Amino acid sequence: MTADVWLPIPPDEIEGLPEGPRYLFWDGGENGEQEYPADPAHCAFYAVPYLKPHAARVAPLKHLSGVRVVQTLTAGIDDVLSRLSDIRPGVQLCNARGVHEASTAELALTLTLASLRGIPDFVRAQDRGEWKSGFRPALADRNVLIVGYGSIGAAIEDRLVPFEVARVARVARSARTTERGPVHPLADLPALLPEADVVILATPLTDATRGLAGADFLARMKDGALLVNVARGPVVDTKALLTEVESGRLRAALDVTDPEPLPPGHPLWQAPGVLISPHVGGPTSAFLPRAKRLLADQLTRFVNQEPLRNVMLTTGVSGA
Repeated sequence: MTADVWLPIPPDEIEGLPEGPRYLFWDGGENGEQEYPADPAHCAFYAVPYLKPHAARVAPLKHLSGVRVVQTLTAGIDDVLSRLSDIRPGVQLCNARGVHEASTAELALTLTLASLRGIPDFVRAQDRGEWKSGFRPALADRNVLIVGYGSIGAAIEDRLVPFEVARVARVARSARTTERGPVHPLADLPALLPEADVVILATPLTDATRGLAGADFLARMKDGALLVNVARGPVVDTKALLTEVESGRLRAALDVTDPEPLPPGHPLWQAPGVLISPHVGGPTSAFLPRAKRLLADQLTRFVNQEPLRNVMLTTGVSGA
């Protein structure tokens, strides 16, 4: 029987798909209630819908008894990891490395610059017809700490270079050396945080990073420092962050929050020194062309029985 491939983008809109599989369109609908395009047991390659509610993305997993690859279109795979027990053993779980780096790094710099230079205040003043000038912090000559130095963290540093920052420090799960300098382990954070004027979170959400930016982490940040989160909301302890920003000691620029979506009336909306964007690091004009190229490449490898890219884990293997 021909293997089915479920795609959240209409197959006729993706150039370069290899012959062989039967390509079926399924984007989950709003809550996963959209009728499946075929028997899920025949699906060998499941590309997870993008920008759909969690329930929609994971709904088919327990029914995909013959699946061999689950391909996300997100940089993080935490949504699928939360339902790992629904996936049969031996399935390769791949992320979308190469799709979101540029857009997410752009937003990290946008949030950093907008917050430092007071752009939200200028917009509010413009609405009132007020001319409000004065000195604002610059990114130039500042120390920046990037927490989470994978492909997105590296892309953020690429874009920091022209801004003449004084120093970039890098932190990841484990220490290593890059062309730009050392990457410190998470254990070095207590020593690095007090030196940073801007702390940018770009780390995956794992057991080790959930609540990483908690009360102790935030307390070690210097007075007036800026926390930028383009990772996942639960990497930051919201209650601890509110304590710091409401006191005026720290500022924050957040593309992700916990809870998310941030409900009306939540104190973060009105907290002083806080800039919020609604999780828009990935959905830009760059997404669709890059996602299509990734899917065509992965499926060509899949059909030709070549090693896939971006394999994060194989289910049923020790440690998965």
